Amino acid sequence: MSLKVFLQVVEIQTKLASLFPFAVGILFSIAYFNQFQLGYTILFFIGMVVFDMATTAINNYMDFKKAKSEVYKYEENIIGSSGIAPKLIRNMIFGMLAFSAVIGIFLTIQTGWLFLVMGGICCFIGIFYTFGPIPLSRMPLGEVFSGFTMGLGIFAMTIYLNVQESRPFYLVLDWRQGTFALNGSIWAVLTIIWASLPMVFTIANIMLANNLRDLDTDIENHRYTLVYYIGRKQGVILFQLLMLACYAVILIGLPFGVYHWPILAVFLSLPVVWKNLQLFKEELPHPKSFGYSIKNLMVFNGSYLLGLLLTIILKKI
Repeated sequence: MSLKVFLQVVEIQTKLASLFPFAVGILFSIAYFNQFQLGYTILFFIGMVVFDMATTAINNYMDFKKAKSEVYKYEENIIGSSGIAPKLIRNMIFGMLAFSAVIGIFLTIQTGWLFLVMGGICCFIGIFYTFGPIPLSRMPLGEVFSGFTMGLGIFAMTIYLNVQESRPFYLVLDWRQGTFALNGSIWAVLTIIWASLPMVFTIANIMLANNLRDLDTDIENHRYTLVYYIGRKQGVILFQLLMLACYAVILIGLPFGVYHWPILAVFLSLPVVWKNLQLFKEELPHPKSFGYSIKNLMVFNGSYLLGLLLTIILKKI
């Protein structure tokens, strides 16, 4: 398998969806909790990217195995069109999952059992998102699972690894007495959940845009996503509302102390995002339409990072 084909199988261009929650998690840990752990962060980044590539490979593998359309299976799916042996893809997937598991176990030993719990939940959803007799991606809840698993899960795990003093949440296990205790701050947890919502929405919108574009192909291959039930017209409205809700999250979070005033830099992205929303509506279901969801994710979350970075800089002045 060539490097070019490998990168197509794991769809390396889609990894931005997981990189933004990770990057925002780092800056939020510094801006809000004033803490940062370089070693844990690097290890988590490696494990996260490898696992993300594994889940994408699983998606392409299962789409190939379950395809009802011969045209899709051998001309559109990268496994069929490149002539790769499915067994090779399967072994590659197992290898990447094992590698990620080793990193996860090490970080659990170093930071506590709650990391294993959070990572286990995210991994379970990530694997069964496309694997199994009824994959989550073929159900009307695909946007919910993808949005919260990556937007909240990666964000929360990044903060958990970086905030080692006065932790917002921590799990204590006593194996000898058979007891456990989950400790934490309700306000800190609510803050983390609220700050994750823009990433939850923008990531969910990538899945929604994909399903809006591929509605006819999905029906042909027996994939009944959310768009199948609500229709393209309502799907487009939902796509627009989720994107605009990101700005509402910032405005509401500001007076409650989730953010400081430099976070208003996110509104620099509003004209570009609004233009992309209109273009998306006009060009759907043309294949080009999907790109606007990626552009919105990059533009909004890029400005989100800028706002947090300005917060950190101005706090030190």
